[in-house]
Amino acid sequence: MQLLETIKCKDGKLYNLDYHQARFDVARIKFFPGAPKLQLKSLIKIPEDCKQGLFRCRVVYSDYIEKIEFLPHQYRQTNSIRLIKDNSIEYSNKYTDRSQLQQLFDQRGNCDEILIVQNNCITDSFTANPIFFDGEKWWTPNTPLLPGTQRARLLAENKIFVCHITVNDIHNYQKIGLINALQDMDDMPVLPVKKIYHEI
Repeated sequence: MQLLETIKCKDGKLYNLDYHQARFDVARIKFFPGAPKLQLKSLIKIPEDCKQGLFRCRVVYSDYIEKIEFLPHQYRQTNSIRLIKDNSIEYSNKYTDRSQLQQLFDQRGNCDEILIVQNNCITDSFTANPIFFDGEKWWTPNTPLLPGTQRARLLAENKIFVCHITVNDIHNYQKIGLINALQDMDDMPVLPVKKIYHEI
């Protein structure tokens, strides 16, 4: 089994590293008990040609670090979202195998992104945790498939808040944003909730 951390690297700086380290530690204790503790900060060396611009630092690991690579990153345009139901998907750890998620993403039709619905509850998009704006505050569902590092940081800083959000609750909000390791609240896509469509 391979797991993954995707870390934002912008202009030679690694972002939210403490949160990535915490998730990395928990996953390795869960799946590889007895493996030596590793510090991402000391293991990740940013190549000279990646010290300007925006990159995804991908750390592939099991009981040891298998690969560290830096990939140029461009933000995807997201102008529409389709709700896709799947009551059985499990993605509580950041696995390199995203085939289940890919199968759901392939059902998006003419939309740019998906929101996965599990037992009528909003979980995640293909690559992000959703947050919803009610006119005063941003809220994130308490039913994510994978609680992300950006989500954890924004919750700790009281910039977003947790609540239960079902399909029927979406109309109570004005906007949806999508956050992940590369997208904080300053550079996430933001759409009116009317751009969320029901499944095909």
